Amino acid sequence: MIPLLLAVAAGTGVFYAYSALLLGWRGLGFGPRIQSSSSQQSTRKIDIDVWLQQAGLGGINKREFFGVVVMLFLGGGFLAFAVFGGLFPALAVGSFAASFPVASYRVRRHNRRQRAQEAWPRMIEEIRLQTASLGRSIPQALFEVGRRAPNELRAGFEAAHREWLLTTDLVRTISVLKYHLADPTADMACETLLSAHELGGADLDRHLEALAEDRQTDVQGRKDAHSRQAGARFARMFVFLVPAGMTLAGMSIGNGRDAYRSSSGQLLVLIAIAMIIGCWVWAGRVMRLPEQQRVFKG
Repeated sequence: MIPLLLAVAAGTGVFYAYSALLLGWRGLGFGPRIQSSSSQQSTRKIDIDVWLQQAGLGGINKREFFGVVVMLFLGGGFLAFAVFGGLFPALAVGSFAASFPVASYRVRRHNRRQRAQEAWPRMIEEIRLQTASLGRSIPQALFEVGRRAPNELRAGFEAAHREWLLTTDLVRTISVLKYHLADPTADMACETLLSAHELGGADLDRHLEALAEDRQTDVQGRKDAHSRQAGARFARMFVFLVPAGMTLAGMSIGNGRDAYRSSSGQLLVLIAIAMIIGCWVWAGRVMRLPEQQRVFKG
């Protein structure tokens, strides 16, 4: 197996050297990188602080987070080494196990944003009624609705309210609110309220009503799409269960455990692990619903 890996590494190095010197390609991809506009590149940059904030883990210690990642890597690698008796399968399984905290926080972030998206149409409608029918000012209506917001959003409204009490500057208050909520719908609602507060006008009621209807349509469409994927999400679990069951069955029959420890067995195990991980990631990407980008992030 070692000569085969050395041959693959040598061939990959020759390919990268040839493509860099003669074709001018850069990076680790197998083709030229497609350049995007500066606005698209800026929206694709991952800010770990904003990511954790959206997951409801804004106060998490990054050292503890990476410590958990390392411990899962070591635990998964040790378990795979005990089963397969090889270094490369252990590294592959350990790397996959290390991604569990990221995947868990990603699911938590998705659920938090989904609850926020479901709550915003009602909150926008309440703000519209308070400003139009009850005659409340925009900051007063915003904070009164924020007190009745879901728990996932309430901390952001409290931080914005403290900023308003200290400065009475709605621009800074809206900036604090958008940072803590980190949600596209919140950005649009906040910018609509800020424009109405600065410029005035009688169109706030109409704009908020249209925004609430648009958000309600988006929420209902996402619910319908998610419900149609229930069967596919359940079937996705068999990507792990079936290979794991076949592995345990093969190890318990005859000299199956010794076959896994051979050079060819180690190579086949490594390929199988890569295929399982690839199928799991690919299935998740296929079923992922498109996320709305933050336009007024600031």
